[in-house]
Amino acid sequence: MSTRLLAAPHEGILLLTLDGNDGLPRLTRSLLAELGSQIERLATTPESPGCVITGSDRAFAVGADVNELVRLSPAEAFDFSREGQRVLRIIEQSAKPVVAAIRGYCMGGGLDLALACHARIASPDAVFAHPGGTLGILTGWGGTQRLTRLIGRARALEMLTTGRTLDAKEAREFGLLSEIVSSPQLTSTAFDRSRRMLNLISH
Repeated sequence: MSTRLLAAPHEGILLLTLDGNDGLPRLTRSLLAELGSQIERLATTPESPGCVITGSDRAFAVGADVNELVRLSPAEAFDFSREGQRVLRIIEQSAKPVVAAIRGYCMGGGLDLALACHARIASPDAVFAHPGGTLGILTGWGGTQRLTRLIGRARALEMLTTGRTLDAKEAREFGLLSEIVSSPQLTSTAFDRSRRMLNLISH
């Protein structure tokens, strides 16, 4: 299953859409590299006030592409982990605000991506989890540290080791989300949040 990264300006703000052909975006090596390039380019575009990353109606992102992962050699898998860390660090350290607009599933590496953003806004049907622990693996993209800093050690440890799923309401209560809004308003609310965050940074 392939996933494309669609980039389009919206009232000056860069909208990056993870477009999976089955409605379940997956973070492939090529998509990660393109995502990193887009965020780096954002820093050199003075007229752009920020960026919003979103997925489909079914999912923000469901993690790495397992079909790609199983074909990687140990050395390639290590490089993939390092590349994921590099790209998410670019997002986290961006001088322009990057906001995640989340519908549906936000799982594994998809949750790592959302955690690297400066704010997370979700629709009521959003679902969050790190299911790798149930398979005997943990994310290699920095999500263990970011999740712990955001929601606390005990809650993060439970999610990472048991694969516990959070609905949008729990995620908001835990501090993972900035806001919950209806699906039709999600993207426009994320644009507004990006503008407001830039104004705070600028002043």
